[in-house]
Amino acid sequence: MTSLSETSPAAMAAIHSALASALAKQGYETLTPVQTAVLEADAEGHDLLVSAQTGSGKTVAFGLAIAPTLLGKAQKFPPKGRPLGLIIAPTRELALQVQRELGWLYADAGVVTTSCVGGMDMQKERRALQQGAHLVVGTPGRLRDHITRGSLDLTDLRAVVLDEADEMLDLGFREDLEFILAATPEERRTLMFSATLPRSIAELAKTYQRDALRLTANAASERHADIEYQMVVAQSHERENAIINTLLYFDSGSAIVFCHTREAVKQLTTRLADRGFAVVTLSGELSQSERTNALQAMRDGRARVCVATDVAARGIDLPNLDLVIHADVPSKPDTLLHRSGRTGRAGRKGVCVLVVPVRRYSAALRVLDIANVTAIARGAPTAKEIDTRNRAHILETAAAAPMPEANEQDMVGELLSRMSPEQLAAAYLRQQYQTRPPAEYISETPLPDRSSRPRDRDRDTTRAPRERGGNERPRDMERGREDMSGAGWFTLSLGRKHRADPKWLLPMICKAGGVTKRDVGSIKISDGETRFEITAQKVDEFAAKVARDGSGEKGVIIAPANGRPSEARSAIPSAYPARPPRQRSAEPRRSEERPVEPRPSKPQPHADKGPRLKIRSDRGEKLDHVPEAAPPKERPHQPARLTRPWNKDKPKAGGETRSNEGRERRPNNTEARKPGVKPWKGSAPKRGGK
Repeated sequence: MTSLSETSPAAMAAIHSALASALAKQGYETLTPVQTAVLEADAEGHDLLVSAQTGSGKTVAFGLAIAPTLLGKAQKFPPKGRPLGLIIAPTRELALQVQRELGWLYADAGVVTTSCVGGMDMQKERRALQQGAHLVVGTPGRLRDHITRGSLDLTDLRAVVLDEADEMLDLGFREDLEFILAATPEERRTLMFSATLPRSIAELAKTYQRDALRLTANAASERHADIEYQMVVAQSHERENAIINTLLYFDSGSAIVFCHTREAVKQLTTRLADRGFAVVTLSGELSQSERTNALQAMRDGRARVCVATDVAARGIDLPNLDLVIHADVPSKPDTLLHRSGRTGRAGRKGVCVLVVPVRRYSAALRVLDIANVTAIARGAPTAKEIDTRNRAHILETAAAAPMPEANEQDMVGELLSRMSPEQLAAAYLRQQYQTRPPAEYISETPLPDRSSRPRDRDRDTTRAPRERGGNERPRDMERGREDMSGAGWFTLSLGRKHRADPKWLLPMICKAGGVTKRDVGSIKISDGETRFEITAQKVDEFAAKVARDGSGEKGVIIAPANGRPSEARSAIPSAYPARPPRQRSAEPRRSEERPVEPRPSKPQPHADKGPRLKIRSDRGEKLDHVPEAAPPKERPHQPARLTRPWNKDKPKAGGETRSNEGRERRPNNTEARKPGVKPWKGSAPKRGGK
């Protein structure tokens, strides 16, 4: 960074006079690279696509950049009305933070700012917009709601700023951004600020910007100059203990711990609170007032540790934040850069610690390599290391204490009269240790060898060639194999037709020859036999034991082979003779011996009697014969219907048939009536209606 007096004349001339006094009042003595870049003469009046690391002063940078567009040559804003500038931020905290920064930067110009963020009272925001504002700062979703309901009029808009554009696209705000930008005037000035410039940002800039000037404020090697990266390797079940010991080891005044999920945030917050840490939570399930209170507690010093999810903590700026801990390994390099950018801001130094389980060591290395970050690998701080560091810190703090003031002389004298200096020192030491939680137990974890875990793009993925007709198992390529130079080959009288498999062949070979699997090389299975190699150190011992004791399995023969498998095969007889090939019978098949003759055609109707009618053909001729009828179509097979048998033949339960012979016939209803009694016919009317 450079001093304001040493800034280039073009950049000094580009600073609006209404803002120069505000920078001086705020104590600005230097400008960051991104602030200097947007003030160059080439950037004046152009659409900008700026790439700068998190915490490099981007808010003040775009405030300086859009000042000539908003104010022109005037020193004051006109009376408030429809907004002149619109700033879009991904999160509520970042939007409110931008509003505070622009408030003091444009204070002398009489600016009126209004925020439109989710979680706040929408009616209150609507009344503020109706009263008028010069600058509107908000989140994409809430701004779209106000535009849809007609409470936000962007007719007089002169400049639009997209802060942390890559984060907004990652959070799924692309449709909202396109809707908002489509509602703005075409002659506006559009500025996009982002920590990274992925392809999606370039496409958005190409669509909604005109001849945008691309600026890169920091080179890849300079992005992390103010941040020290460390990688703490621990066992998976000791991850929380490693986080606690890391907080105790650095003893920072303000720290933030990132987790992937809300449940992880709750669990870790409970554990830290039980250990005596002043901790607050920041996650998406909290209301806006709860989030604001948590951040205010961190700023006031009432809380020293903030456990947050990645989405909830994006864009927040906590003063004196000098420690960032990744409780979960970031899955993408951009996530690592955004998280780590919470510290090392505006020239301050910071420390970033990744707590990495052993099984995730290679993944952490891959993310660091892609992000072009170098981290120091170490084990988790132990109780001894923490105690040593606490002692040094206590002594430094006591030695740096000033002499007692006038109002403290009486109390100091009274203490010295009652207690000896040793007692005072012991009381101070006990008080310091009472405010520090005890360290957790950490087992000694050796650091994995980086050379044994190459990156994916450097890993050899070639495979050993497989011979035709064989099933080779390239065991000599495995890690920890013995040297197979000068190895001897043996044959085993089991092959593919015997369903031979290396899974049970290898134990058989080791048991038969008294060797281990490290002494067995390639295993090649063919149709009738299997060939394998034994290391040169064990080949003589293996051959002697096999010749003396055999294979140990009934019917299985193991013997030395005549050369490598590619040479002539050994003539060792197989314990399981191969099945002879199926011979075709000399007798002819039925079709060859007695061909099936076609069925005779059915006689045509009236073939013997002659035609009954004269039939005209298509040509109009009279025919004396009936043409041959087409063969009848075959009907689909239908199952036979089951009919109910007659009572005479219906079998009984015992298997006997039932017959009506010899039974007395029962009279029907008519015959059963009493003589002289007519059946009742009801009251139905007669046919004539009478």
